Amino acid sequence: MSDVTPNSTPPASPVIPGQQALSILSEMDISFTPALEKEMSPLYDRISSVVPEIEWPFFAPYVKAINELKREKNAVILAHNYQTPEIFHCVADVVGDSLQLAREAAQAKGDMIVQCGVHFMAETSKLLNPNKKVLIPDMGAGCSLAESITGADVKALRRAYPGVPIVTYVNTSADVKAESDICCTSSNAVAIVEAMAKEFNSNRVLCIPDEFLAQNIARETDIEVIAWKGRCEVHERFSAEEIKQYRADDPGLVIIAHPECPPEVVDESDFSGSTSGMIKWVQDNQPERVLMVTECSMSDNVAVENPNVNFVRPCNLCPHMKQITLPKVLEALAFEREEVLVDNDIAAAARLAVQRMIDINN
Repeated sequence: MSDVTPNSTPPASPVIPGQQALSILSEMDISFTPALEKEMSPLYDRISSVVPEIEWPFFAPYVKAINELKREKNAVILAHNYQTPEIFHCVADVVGDSLQLAREAAQAKGDMIVQCGVHFMAETSKLLNPNKKVLIPDMGAGCSLAESITGADVKALRRAYPGVPIVTYVNTSADVKAESDICCTSSNAVAIVEAMAKEFNSNRVLCIPDEFLAQNIARETDIEVIAWKGRCEVHERFSAEEIKQYRADDPGLVIIAHPECPPEVVDESDFSGSTSGMIKWVQDNQPERVLMVTECSMSDNVAVENPNVNFVRPCNLCPHMKQITLPKVLEALAFEREEVLVDNDIAAAARLAVQRMIDINN
């Protein structure tokens, strides 16, 4: 196999997206041959129920190259539950929700982390691994929630609500985390809110920036939860009317929803939980038919592990998560570019908020 030089400088002239990845495959002498098809067949057998056979000849060489290159470079690939199956099941070393990925990032053993997720997730990995190189395959993979609030907004909230603890959803930028008292995820938000209310001796807690998550938390605690106006563009598109129609069309359908959905959607569901909570619920209960009210790719990923469950897919896709592709992962590994950096002062404060969450949750 030919070597791919780390930190190679990409050509200055514009290139077709994925063109460099094709060059890397050529240098590594990897193509979809009968031999490669046979070698990769166990991986494809695993995801064949959710990845069309016609797509595998394109994916397989990238999967082969990525897995070889990450071993050479002692890199760890972290992938969120919303990543597509060919990433989630074929190249990722660690998969999970935001809390699981944060925990694993804190314990990562590799020399380098490649974050298959959106930018705030890569920032979180960098906060917990300041001395490691953290890469994101596409620096433009953002988040509507993260973009709904700034560090300056949090400072203004602290002035407006003196003495009230600020609990910030992990789906935020480092400068927002740095101005917060603690972070939370959808899986631990209620516990974090109640812990902060007790610590600050306050009957009110600011829970930002997800408006619907805050509203859903408020219904599970006696603490007054003050919300911001941020929303996830995937989950806000679901409506109670849509869920009612699914149930009317299929009375035996089990419906489980993410707490970033509007409260009226959660009301129409049989269970609500974080992505990891939803996955565990399906694994434990094995419903005949289930609708997961969340990002579409997660149903594909869970279906691979639960072949006896039929998944009804409303299929709201996250355009930001879908910016992460196998060619971009390969390019990130080969050239070690798209490195995520955080200002030292911001990182120090943000790290405390994230680590505090992990410590309380543990």
